[in-house]
Amino acid sequence: MSVYFTAGYPQLDDTLPILDALQANGVDLVEIGIPFSDPMADGVVIQESGHQALQNGMNLRMLFQQLTGMRSSVTIPLVMMGYLNPILQFGFHDFCRECRRVGVDGMIIPDLPMDDYLSEYKAIAEAFGLKFIFLITPETSDERIRIIDQQTDGFIYMVSSAAVTGTQQSFDSREEYFRRIESMKLKNPRLIGFGVSNKATFEMVNRYSSGAIVGSAFIKSLQSSCSVSEAVQALIQQLRS
Repeated sequence: MSVYFTAGYPQLDDTLPILDALQANGVDLVEIGIPFSDPMADGVVIQESGHQALQNGMNLRMLFQQLTGMRSSVTIPLVMMGYLNPILQFGFHDFCRECRRVGVDGMIIPDLPMDDYLSEYKAIAEAFGLKFIFLITPETSDERIRIIDQQTDGFIYMVSSAAVTGTQQSFDSREEYFRRIESMKLKNPRLIGFGVSNKATFEMVNRYSSGAIVGSAFIKSLQSSCSVSEAVQALIQQLRS
């Protein structure tokens, strides 16, 4: 299971406590969200967490400071997830260098087109040993999916629908899409995200992929819990019972 959280939320200094708690509760991979003022692919829950994180003072420079030295305790894979604008403002080369320095393994940039990545950014990311994770949706053609599969050696992020992030009660209408991608026998593992929020959705995505990505449900758990540890345990309980 992979879990997404917004860096700097609920409190500015919660980044490392959240990473420690997720690892301690058996999470396999963590996506560290970079807050941005115009997160077009995110639903209301993650948008609000990003707004609060920015109000708390979170930015990329602060985030890299917080992550410095975290590999002394955090051993699970970590991926940065954010929009292109703040990364370009920071400097793509500098961003990749800092990811390598603190021990981040890869990145997801939803609004960076694949062609632009291949022509302008791939060589930089690879020079720093970083994986670039591409997203696919139900509308992505088989031809493009196979190109994506050739161009990455991390994992493929399967977006469950064409909608923004948010919780869903059921993925029954997505089963045909899940089966189609499974039948393609791609070389890279596939993780399914956008809407995983309960036992039914969690079990279905695990049936058709290498694992689930949980985001909004964890942000909601952070909102309603008294501590980071309690939020993580509540999330695990929500997905498995």
